Amino acid sequence: MAGKRDYYEILGVEKGADQDTIKKAYRKLAMQLHPDKNPGNKEAEEKFKEAAGAYEVLSDAQKRAQYDRFGHDAFTRGGGGGGFTDAEDIFSHFGDIFGDLFGGGGQQRQRRNRNEPRRGSDLRYVTEITLKDVITGIEKEIEFDTDKNCDECKGTGAEKGSQVSTCGTCGGSGQVVRQQGFFAMASTCPTCHGQGTVIKNPCKPCKGKGRVAEHRKIRLNIPAGVDTGTRLRVATEGEGGYMGGPAGDLYVEIRVKQHNNFERRNEDLFAELSLPYVQMLLGAEIEVPTVTGKAKLEVPKGTHNGDNVKLAGEGLPSLRGNRRGDIYFTVNVQFPEKLHKDEEKLLREIAKARGLNVTSEGGFFGKKK
Repeated sequence: MAGKRDYYEILGVEKGADQDTIKKAYRKLAMQLHPDKNPGNKEAEEKFKEAAGAYEVLSDAQKRAQYDRFGHDAFTRGGGGGGFTDAEDIFSHFGDIFGDLFGGGGQQRQRRNRNEPRRGSDLRYVTEITLKDVITGIEKEIEFDTDKNCDECKGTGAEKGSQVSTCGTCGGSGQVVRQQGFFAMASTCPTCHGQGTVIKNPCKPCKGKGRVAEHRKIRLNIPAGVDTGTRLRVATEGEGGYMGGPAGDLYVEIRVKQHNNFERRNEDLFAELSLPYVQMLLGAEIEVPTVTGKAKLEVPKGTHNGDNVKLAGEGLPSLRGNRRGDIYFTVNVQFPEKLHKDEEKLLREIAKARGLNVTSEGGFFGKKK
């Protein structure tokens, strides 16, 4: 259709812009062109309606797809996009946006009644365990502070026998709204301070708040196989509910202390192991440390420096099954600081048998202290 500007151009966005970008662009234009900011300005009023028409199409996925394909011709038959008669029509159509922009909230944003039952908030707690605890699992007591409904007033905030009254100033909404032309200016009610209710005789234990602090202790079963970052949900152990509503949940985040000897990689553990060269050459069965004690490790004959030797089944259990990981020992060759005469003699005989040229007696091992 001739004479109509491109909707993307009107809002000042690229054709591939996402919905959030389009909405922000329209909000900005609506603020600039609002009739109450431009009284008697017909040009601003027309641009205000033009921007609303563009947003009405581009904010709707189906209409936007039609527009991208056919342009303004998509709406020449039967209408369906991009037209508003006046500002009131725009306000009724995009009430949520103008509630955000001009504080109106109004009927679209009814304040929650403080006397309604509602769920307490979820809580987060961080606890630390050892690598040994990961293998065995552990029962641990944790302590934390939260709050709950006051037992004396049952969360109403009013003294026993007295009533909680709806605020006469705001009618229970918690806000007072002043209408000035198209503007709806909302502010917190000065009488009830946003609560929507008035308490003439406050409860003494909670001082009218309806809530009291609570120090809680619970015993938590931490299963074997957890890792740093594992979160355990403990149902209904979070903040107490409001006015008889359910309590929130407690989420316990696990952190595993770093071990002095072992590095964790999923269910497997890795450690360094110094081994005399003779055992590496000939193979051996040796005793090695594990997280929970000691175990026998078979070192294959001819093991090289830097090889990993596996100790099966001594790693960490899996949180999701019965499998248990392994321990991998990275072998580092260990040479004696000084050779005994018999050892040196045997080594020289081996060198001679292999045709190797070695230093004369009293060389490296003889001189090193």
